[in-house]
Amino acid sequence: MRITDVKALLRFLGLLLISEGGLMLLCLIPDIHFHEGMWRPIAVSGLFTLSCGALPVVRYRHYRTISDNRLAFLLVVVIWLLLSLFGTLPFLSTGALLRFSDAYFEAMSGFTSTGATVFYDVQHLPSAILLWRSMSQWIGGFGIILVVLALMPRLGINKYSLYTASASIEDPTARQLSDTAMSFRRMLSIYLLLTAIFIWLFHSSGMHLWDAVNLVFTNISSGGFSIYNDGIASLTPRQQYLVALSMLFGGVNFTMIYLFISFRWNRLEGKREQLRCYLMLFGVGVMVAVYALRFHMGYGWHDALRLAVVQSASAISTTGTQGVDVALWWPPVGFLFILMAVCGGMAGSTSGGIKIMRVLILVRNVRTILRQRLHPRAVNPVRLNGQPVAHSVINNVMVLFFVYGAVVFVGLFGLMLCGESGSDAIGAMMGCFTGYGPRFGLGVSDGHYAFFSEGSKWVCVSAMLLGRLECLTVLVLFYPSFWHRR
Repeated sequence: MRITDVKALLRFLGLLLISEGGLMLLCLIPDIHFHEGMWRPIAVSGLFTLSCGALPVVRYRHYRTISDNRLAFLLVVVIWLLLSLFGTLPFLSTGALLRFSDAYFEAMSGFTSTGATVFYDVQHLPSAILLWRSMSQWIGGFGIILVVLALMPRLGINKYSLYTASASIEDPTARQLSDTAMSFRRMLSIYLLLTAIFIWLFHSSGMHLWDAVNLVFTNISSGGFSIYNDGIASLTPRQQYLVALSMLFGGVNFTMIYLFISFRWNRLEGKREQLRCYLMLFGVGVMVAVYALRFHMGYGWHDALRLAVVQSASAISTTGTQGVDVALWWPPVGFLFILMAVCGGMAGSTSGGIKIMRVLILVRNVRTILRQRLHPRAVNPVRLNGQPVAHSVINNVMVLFFVYGAVVFVGLFGLMLCGESGSDAIGAMMGCFTGYGPRFGLGVSDGHYAFFSEGSKWVCVSAMLLGRLECLTVLVLFYPSFWHRR
């Protein structure tokens, strides 16, 4: 790696810190409006972050291009680590959190749109902190990398390599973004449009504008942070359905949304399989949950349907928003929600998990292998959207599934070494690694991580980062040849 590339990398990171500092200063608005008197620590945090970002920008202002595409992988990882590091400042400076491990946990959870939290009483937090939590998820949900590509077209690194550095396999949707009129800026426009529409819908339903902004920021991003201690249980039925709808949209491929609203419906044909599978899993979750609530717990049909829709949307989109104690439900429902969260939403969405596209490829590869056992001479290619899937993509999917399993087992072992029980370790690892957030198997009041040990919190932080960047992007940095001079 050349020193000029490193200087250019530092300049780009400085630009991001300037942006983060500016967003911190925006948190002054609710503090001043509600007269809470927290403006000094928030202002100091924002100005300090701005200053730290301005130093490399000014010092290395002439270094604007990066010639080594390996730095795309390093840049992706460092962005999340660095923004989460400075993201701790509002928590620590206001006294909302006193330990650095807690603050870093909360910041990483926000920027990875995980939704795991160490707060057990969010309703008494300063409004500036609530907005900072929501805003970090809104930024992280869309994908900081896509924001970089949309707003900094002179990045210098090959744009497609930087995008795919944040994913572990080549996404056909992402490749199409470079080949068609769908640009990264338009993806950002779709995200902004959806955010504005849902804020208007929530506000029109009778919700205060402050609550609407926070809820939309955390649900359209598949994050799940809440400004209420009871999740969304206190919302009206209409508002809960709107929450479910916003979560579902967060798990849909943004390319499809763009093509749909631009009336390019003929180009949707190649993406309908993912959407069908996504909606099918959601429908199965709703039906099973309605059955459990109606016939095993005695709920009325209306309440059963509402709760089933909300929790199924929360699981399939890996948002983690909760309005009821799911631990009290029929156990098979909880297990089904875990499977849905592991599958996740569509590629090119804000959701976490493995992604529907990869699950489809894996299932169809198994079917192809079984057919070859019966008919060894037959040619049975794995197809997705009617097109054969390249063997390299299939191999990458198989490798990713293996790595996912290995990371989960290592994380479980680490949490148990830190003193967590088996059930807590499983719930926490699946919650952090899939991006769902709250510990699986536990209720709304107990889904936080406040009482986890210091070591356990750092294991969970690692799981959040690995889950968001889909493992291989992080693990490749530990490969010795990555650092060899070329």
